[in-house]
Amino acid sequence: MKVSFYVLSESKAQDFLGFICQLTQTALNKSSQSLLILIDKQDALLSTLDEALWSHDATSFIPHQRLLDSNIGDGTDTDTGHSENTAINPINSQPLAPVLLGSYMPADFKGIVLNTTIYPVNDFMAATNNTQPTRVLELIKPDANSVQEGRHKYKSYQQLGYELTHFKV
Repeated sequence: MKVSFYVLSESKAQDFLGFICQLTQTALNKSSQSLLILIDKQDALLSTLDEALWSHDATSFIPHQRLLDSNIGDGTDTDTGHSENTAINPINSQPLAPVLLGSYMPADFKGIVLNTTIYPVNDFMAATNNTQPTRVLELIKPDANSVQEGRHKYKSYQQLGYELTHFKV
């Protein structure tokens, strides 16, 4: 699995929502896979990012959907009978939006993960059935806590043998 670390400058960190929207749009433009944005359950980022994705660009929006916590890891939040890169709504069997916002990885998820949490993605993978992200995007803000968390994640991924890259933005 490929893991890319984006080390944010002060200006990018100040416009954190804008950078997430920009990176999300870039990932959608370059890939046909679903994108999951992992957010801590108690984080206010979920609501503000939800709004920002609808209004990021004056002439368009980034289609997305919030995942509910009711089906965590029980296999009912996706359906493998459809395209392997498309998550399925368990209620009406309709494909979910190309971008998912949530605090967990849906079962059978195979796509790109943008991780905004303090935990490595493999912690989420261990809690869910049959998840196989193809790529992970990690964001590192220019503060001491974020840098320390980034180092912890880097070491964790390195020990698992993942392909690691980093970009200063």
